[in-house]
Order: sequence, then C-alpha cells, then structure tokens
Amino acid sequence: MASTEERQRCAWANSDPLMAHYHDTEWGVPVRDGRMLWETLMLEGFQAGLSWQVILRKREAFRAAFAGFDPMKVAAFTDADIVRLLADPGIVRSRAKIEATIAGARIFNAMQARGEDFSAFCWSFTDGEPIRGDGKASETPLSQAISKELKRRGFKFVGPTITYAWMQAVGIVNDHGDGCFRRAAV
Repeated sequence: MASTEERQRCAWANSDPLMAHYHDTEWGVPVRDGRMLWETLMLEGFQAGLSWQVILRKREAFRAAFAGFDPMKVAAFTDADIVRLLADPGIVRSRAKIEATIAGARIFNAMQARGEDFSAFCWSFTDGEPIRGDGKASETPLSQAISKELKRRGFKFVGPTITYAWMQAVGIVNDHGDGCFRRAAV
C-alpha cells in the first residue's frame, strides 16, 4: 500500500506538511460535536481575508486565547479580555472578529438554553448526511441558505464562501477532488 506522501491529494494540501497532515486527517471528516462545529465556524471567520494555512498555524494559540473554545467561558469574556486578545501576537488581532467570536459564543449558548443542539442545527440542512461536492465550488445555494440562517441568528463572518469552507472542513460536504485518496474515505 502506498504511503500518504505517494498518494494524490487535493492540490491545496500539497503546499506544506502541515496542510497535508490537516487534509489527510481532519478536512472533510464529518464532525458531529456541536462545540467543535462552533469552534471551526469561528476559526473560519478569522480566516476571512487570510489563508487557512495562517489560521491552522495559529490554531493552538487561538485555543489557548479563547479558553479552549468553551462557549460558556468565551460568552463571559469582558472588555478586558478583548484588550488581552488584541495584544496576543499568537492570534489574528481583529477587534471585529474577536467580538464576533464572543457574540457567537452567546448565540451558541442561547441555542443550547432553548434546547436547540448546534450539531443538529448544522446537520439539519443535509438531513444529517454529508453531501458530495465537485471539489471546485467556493459557494453553493446550500452555503448561501446556511449563511443566511446563521446571519439571521446573529453570527458574523459567515458569508456564503466562509460558510462553504466551514462545510468542507467539518464534512457537511465532501469536497475532496475526484483523484484524491480521501474522497472515498470520508
């Protein structure tokens, strides 16, 4: 059996070993944990205007800065926490994105308090099953619909393109290319 280094990957994953590892082990694998779905959505928001490679390299710093992306803890962040985060060189220091993450935690918690599971919400758009993409789209009518609903609920940095990238990352859509060794696996 060929090693993963000898297998064909999606072209974007060949840029460096970190991206290849992420591609081979995480990207496109269906995520059912609501907290992890929320964390990934927030990280995708931080990616706006940047590359995923930047966010991936900073992911552990983000996790440390945002209390492990515990929505209860993040929702309780104060102005002092915003100042602390704006001074943290390990993360993307955008006030708007930081404030959007804190607001996103509050929205997540409000959904939970109403008995609405974030995972069930996320997967409701596909009846709980991953859908197969063509590996070429940057947004779809489905990402537009999910984006619209996320925005209606108050989430920020969730336009259709960001939403589609999140859908790919968490396996709501399997967008591994036709020749990619992971397409059938996930």
